[in-house]
Amino acid sequence: MRYSGFRVITEGLFGNKGWTPAWRDPAPKASYDAIIIGGGGHGLSTAYYLAKNHGLRNIAVLEKGYLGSGNIGRNTTIVRANYFLPGNSEFYSHSMKLWEGLESELNYNVMHSQRGLINLFHSDGQRDAFARRGNMMVNQGDDAILLDREGVRERLPYLDFENTRFPIYGGLLHPRGGTARHDAVAWGYARGADQLGVDLIQNCEVTGIDIENGKVVGVQTTRGAIKAKKVGVVVAGRSGQVAAMAGMRLPIESHILQAFVTEGLKPVIDHVISFGMGHFYISQSDKGGLVFGGDLDFYASYASRGNLPMVEHVMEAGMTLMPMIGRAKVLRSWGGIMDMTPDGSPIIDKTPVEGLYLDCGWNYGGFKAVPASGWCMAHLMATDTPHEVARRFRLDRFRVGQILDEEGTGSQHNLH
Repeated sequence: MRYSGFRVITEGLFGNKGWTPAWRDPAPKASYDAIIIGGGGHGLSTAYYLAKNHGLRNIAVLEKGYLGSGNIGRNTTIVRANYFLPGNSEFYSHSMKLWEGLESELNYNVMHSQRGLINLFHSDGQRDAFARRGNMMVNQGDDAILLDREGVRERLPYLDFENTRFPIYGGLLHPRGGTARHDAVAWGYARGADQLGVDLIQNCEVTGIDIENGKVVGVQTTRGAIKAKKVGVVVAGRSGQVAAMAGMRLPIESHILQAFVTEGLKPVIDHVISFGMGHFYISQSDKGGLVFGGDLDFYASYASRGNLPMVEHVMEAGMTLMPMIGRAKVLRSWGGIMDMTPDGSPIIDKTPVEGLYLDCGWNYGGFKAVPASGWCMAHLMATDTPHEVARRFRLDRFRVGQILDEEGTGSQHNLH
C-alpha cells in the first residue's frame, strides 16, 4: 500500500477500513543470511539498505522489545551536518543528503523540517572557532552563515541579549539543519524493510552469539537458536553487553542523557538553537512542545533514567539563555543510554570474529546519523569493505592512535 493524500481522503470517506498493517509480525526462521541485532533506527536502516542497495532478502532484525523502543524514541530529534574534522564531516554530509530524500524514498512522512540550526557564540574566541567550522562546512559542500549579534537578534528576538555573563556575540547558522519525528523514522524504515522481505522480529532478545573456529554461525535468543552467516550488532548503549557475548570488550562507556518537553505552546521558536556556554539546545515540535536537553549525567549507567542535579542544570541553562520559557510547564522527561567512545566519534567496522560486525559509539550524534549509519553498515556487511565516508570509523583506531577528536576535549568518554 502506498500512502498519499488521495488515500487518506478515500479511507476517511469509507470508515478507514482499508488500511493494512505497516509491517508483518513473522515468527523467526531457522536461519538467515544476515541478522541485525537491534530494532532501532540504525538497525532498521541497516536492514533496509542491505535489502535495497545490495539485494539481500533473507534478513532478520531481532529486537528484545518493540521496534523503536530504544534511543530512536528517546532523543531531541535534531538533524544537522555541521561537523568540523575530516572523518565526521563527510559522513554527516552524506547523512544529510539521505535525509533530504528520505520521505520520498520511504513513502512515509518522517516530518523532516529543515528549519535551520543556530549555534550561538559568546566570545571572540568562540567566534573564531565557529568561523573556522563554518568554512570547513562550506568546503565540505554543506551550508553555513556567520551571523553577528544583530543577525541573531533579527531571527531570535526572544533571547536574553542583556546577559552580561554570557553576552551573545553572534551565531553560526546552518540553514539545512532542523528536526524530524524520531519514532516516524523508525516506522518508515521498518515499513520499507518489511516491503523488501526483511523479517522484523519483536520480543526476541539475543542471549548469546554462537562462534565456531573464529567465525560467527548464529545467535541464541529467547525464541530459540537462529543460524546466520553474518551478524550485525547495532544496539547503541547496550553494545558493550552484547559484544561481551562474543568475548569482546569495547572502548565504550554507556552514559545517560536526559531530554525534556513542555506543554504545547503557540509557535514561538522557529529554529533549533544551541547555547554556546551551557550545552543547552532547544527546538519546538509540531505539537507545540519545547523540546530541549543539555549535558550527560556524567556517570555510567544502563538505566534509562536521570538524576535531579542534571535536571536543575539544564533548566538553569535554559533560563539563562531565554528567560521567557520560565512559565512553561515541563510535561515529561526521559533518559537515553548513550554509547560514548573516548574520542566522541562512532565505530562502523568488522570485529576480530569473522562475520560479526559492529555499529556503535554514536555519542550525541545517533539520531542525525540514522540514514548514513544504515547505508554504511549495510555496505560493510554486504561487501566486507568500509564505505568511503565511514572508513575512519575503525574499531582499532584507539590502539593505533588515529582518533577523531571532533571537539578537542581529549580521551575521556563523558566529555564528548
